[in-house]
Amino acid sequence: QLQVVESGGGLVQPGGSLRLSCAGSGFTLDYYHIGWFRQAPGKEREGISCISSRGTTNYADSVKGRFTISRDNAKNTVYLQMNSLKPEDTAVYYCAARLRPFTTVQNMCVMSLTYAYWGQGTQVTVSS
Repeated sequence: QLQVVESGGGLVQPGGSLRLSCAGSGFTLDYYHIGWFRQAPGKEREGISCISSRGTTNYADSVKGRFTISRDNAKNTVYLQMNSLKPEDTAVYYCAARLRPFTTVQNMCVMSLTYAYWGQGTQVTVSS
């Protein structure tokens, strides 16, 4: 079964850091575009950090300068390094994979419904 699996969530104090991982299971992520999305209670799902198969990245304004997405194809894993975390970053974080190319870099984090494979999500809670 092809799936992506997130890990690394948890409870962290404001200003702290976490690193989320998105691992491919049953397939290699090398040729896939990977997006990190999050959903807080009562809010719509938001695309926050995305990376193309070639390493081009895109970030939502809400996380730009604080979050960094990267990929390690040797480990079949995409990472989301989250620094300077704020209470408003509290959400369930999902990664997703899509094979077909996007027409623009900006579309990577916008067209969430076009991603084929989704993980179960990992909870991130930022609180003192």
